[in-house]
Amino acid sequence: MTGEVRSFTVAPDDDGIRLDRWFKRHLTDIGFAQVSRWARTGQLRVDGRRATPGDRIEAGQTIRVPPVEPAAPAKAKPVKVRPALSEDQIAFARELLLHRDAQALVINKPPGLATQGGTKTHEHVDGLLDALQFDADGRPKLVHRLDKDTSGALLLARTARAAAFFAKSFSSRTARKVYWALITGVPSIEDGFIDLPIAKQPGTGGEKMHVDEAEGSPARTRYRVIERAGNRAAWVELQPYTGRTHQLRVHLAAIGHPIVGDGKYGGQDAFLTGGISRKMHLHARRIRIDHPDGGQLDVMAPLPAHFAESLETLGFDVAAGDLPLDTLKFAETPEGKRRAATAAAKDRRRARKGERRGRGRG
Repeated sequence: MTGEVRSFTVAPDDDGIRLDRWFKRHLTDIGFAQVSRWARTGQLRVDGRRATPGDRIEAGQTIRVPPVEPAAPAKAKPVKVRPALSEDQIAFARELLLHRDAQALVINKPPGLATQGGTKTHEHVDGLLDALQFDADGRPKLVHRLDKDTSGALLLARTARAAAFFAKSFSSRTARKVYWALITGVPSIEDGFIDLPIAKQPGTGGEKMHVDEAEGSPARTRYRVIERAGNRAAWVELQPYTGRTHQLRVHLAAIGHPIVGDGKYGGQDAFLTGGISRKMHLHARRIRIDHPDGGQLDVMAPLPAHFAESLETLGFDVAAGDLPLDTLKFAETPEGKRRAATAAAKDRRRARKGERRGRGRG
């Protein structure tokens, strides 16, 4: 009843959050302005003491919610109902599962499946999450994304507390994500950093990014060559130190070594002959992140078939792929960074020369 004082006990899942955040989670019909008015007039109380919207609450505390005056009836908005999943969809979603515990799931997202829906995108991970609820109170929550054509480890939170915890880990950049990619050519420095700012490319409606050293957002990527096939191609490990849209794809194309299959950023230079698949060869191999209940979550995702077949065709040994995650390499020293920047500039000049020659032939 909105005309009566109500009392609520703070659940363990809400321990440590702000009081206004608690209202947003549990009493969505009460806005921030109303909560602020109650606080100013002393009506909002936690364990009997006056409270403010910014106070942190603890599990077991009692929140006193004053009476709410009935609002004028509003026109009901249509409620969107998610269609029930078929048995095949449920089986498909559960086959992707790599890890499951009380707070988190990790799935191996296949290439070609979008993370979220959009215009003309009706099949996506978000639409399959009901199949992964299991014994939790609600469906899992997405905490980061992978591009549609990028495969690999995708983390899902099973509780609101875990979602907030993981989001903080990503924003503070304590989470470690390791990607594998097959690229055309071989970089001049085999263990280096790409430090090039990225912005939305004008005229593409935000669908494409580009390097913009004047107005772009800072973007840093570490790369390490795992194996090389002469000068034709290289299998590389990538670690993004920032999380810009399409960062890995833009960075590798910018130094003249686009990811195999990435025609959007590499054009025709992104494809290899000799039976190598034209699909994107970018895979989120590993995610390591602190766990809400302590310790770390560290999960590796097996390669999709087309990527594994390409490595075999080029004579690469998949067992050689997992390099030590925390070793300090020469690339991370000031001198190593200087050399990597010089090499990246050299690669970009070489790429631009190739573009000019290509235009001349046309």
